[in-house]
Amino acid sequence: MTHPFHPKRGLRFVLMTRRLNWGEDRVMYYDAQGRLCSLLASWTSVYEPDLFAQASAGRSWFRTDDLRRLCVLIDELRGDHDVK
Repeated sequence: MTHPFHPKRGLRFVLMTRRLNWGEDRVMYYDAQGRLCSLLASWTSVYEPDLFAQASAGRSWFRTDDLRRLCVLIDELRGDHDVK
């Protein structure tokens, strides 16, 4: 665990699997009681920035597709359903 404010920071876990859950890159591990737990991969040492993040090198925080989806969502919330 590498997240600076997580109470389990510094603890090590055996990685069971890594997958997308709820649209997030997550890692799964068993805790001391044998329960399967998950947390964001970015909070661990297994985290690697995705290809977009590597290519943008910090110059852009948003992907074009994500911004377009945000525009659609804002239009829907406003009631502007005909805007494309």
